[in-house]
Amino acid sequence: MAAGARGSLLSWGRRLGRGYVTGLTGRSSSRSVSTHVSGKSALLEKGLVLSSLSLLAIGSYRWKSRRAVVYASIKVEDVKEQADYLYGSAETEKLYELLSQHRDSNDAEILWRLSRASRDLAQLSKTAPNDKKRLVYEARDFANKALEINESCSAAHKWYAICLSEVGDYEGMKVKIGNAYIIRDHFQRAIKLNPKDATTIHLIGVWCYTFAELPWYQKKIAAALFAAPPSSTFDEALIYFEMAEEVDPNFYSKNLLYLGKTFLKLKNNELAVQWLQKAKAYPARTEEDKEVYKEATDILKSLGEKV
Repeated sequence: MAAGARGSLLSWGRRLGRGYVTGLTGRSSSRSVSTHVSGKSALLEKGLVLSSLSLLAIGSYRWKSRRAVVYASIKVEDVKEQADYLYGSAETEKLYELLSQHRDSNDAEILWRLSRASRDLAQLSKTAPNDKKRLVYEARDFANKALEINESCSAAHKWYAICLSEVGDYEGMKVKIGNAYIIRDHFQRAIKLNPKDATTIHLIGVWCYTFAELPWYQKKIAAALFAAPPSSTFDEALIYFEMAEEVDPNFYSKNLLYLGKTFLKLKNNELAVQWLQKAKAYPARTEEDKEVYKEATDILKSLGEKV
């Protein structure tokens, strides 16, 4: 996928307002992190560049100045191939236009791609607030429909979890925390179905980091709302971030950043600096990569490192 979706997960407090699986995705600016892009090899053979490592496909495509209509092919495989090419090219609006013509499809592979496209369109800064909300709920519903059709579709589980997290931004803290276990379970199901998906492994790490970092007063609120509120540790988060690197080394700037931040939380400054330097050196191809660069640089400066 070309979405880096793959999203940025900072403090839990910010996530309560913006979504703790954002950057989930992901690379929330325009990079691809899904390992579920069908027909990837065929596309590469044709010389089409597909970035297979990003969670949030937010492209810099200027729709108004280069308006072009994409007409869907009748053949499902052709639609998927067109969709994957547009996703790899970060042409979010054209991708959404293409897949919207198939919103009544009974093909899970089409529907999870439509879920991703709806969610990515909602992430664009130029999308109006009312449209953002509509698109987020729409994205959740498409992913849910994909799961109803094919419960064994790893990508559908992943995107349902991502979209469910973002729906929580509109429904308050109680719903958001209440959905946390459901979100984690869908990520785990996605990994079971596709153990080589580094992005989903990273996202479970973010889930763990989020609840490990939860301030005491928010833990108190969560405990008041739920008998057994979600909890985790930085050691657990580290396991997933390292696992993601083993599956696909340097696949995502944000995973490098989280490795650095997690080692910092675990009081291992030497390893923290090593990973933060890697995050800082990561090629800044997307807006999210630039955000990672800035955060890694700021942390290194605070540690007294030369940058």
